[in-house]
Amino acid sequence: MNNTLEEYKKAIKIKYEIEKEGEHFDYLYNPSRGKLRDLCWLIFESNPTHDDLNVFKNLFCLDFDHSKKNKFKEQKDKFRPIETFFKSETDPSNIDAINLAAIMVDFQPRPFKKFNEKCRIEEAKQIERVGRGVVIEKVGIEKNVLVNNENEESKEVPKKGNLLMNFKGLFSKKMAQKIYPRKIITIAIGAVALVSSACLYFVQKKD
Repeated sequence: MNNTLEEYKKAIKIKYEIEKEGEHFDYLYNPSRGKLRDLCWLIFESNPTHDDLNVFKNLFCLDFDHSKKNKFKEQKDKFRPIETFFKSETDPSNIDAINLAAIMVDFQPRPFKKFNEKCRIEEAKQIERVGRGVVIEKVGIEKNVLVNNENEESKEVPKKGNLLMNFKGLFSKKMAQKIYPRKIITIAIGAVALVSSACLYFVQKKD
């Protein structure tokens, strides 16, 4: 609540900086209690809203009445916190004075109750948008994980398919390794036998 009230006051001050150069320059540029009182009467003379009339009544403890202008003039001191607020000399805590300041620069939404409600609605919408974003992001992550898993699985499938072929190749190599030594040994024995036979033949011939 306090943070929202501070935002409300900041927004009113921003609007004041704009309005003081505008239509009510004579009242707002260098505000005084008397000038602000006169501007307030001028504003309420032209179709005030129900909410604005309530602010008036709460702050001045009387209903706005065109026939009671003289009595209203006695309320000049009630504008002191608004004057010092516009001049950035004080930070008012009286919500009715703050609401009247909002009226005098035509800030919307006002009064503070409406501003607070709008802030709560906007905050709820933002939370909802963030929540949706989280869900979308989560779904996106899950999809990416699923796709990555599928890709990994697709990479593994050929490996499984080639497993039999790899096994056959491996088996063939092992068989070759077993077969070739036998052939080599057989050939070597045959060669030795052949050489021995030849040597024996030449020895017998000489004899």
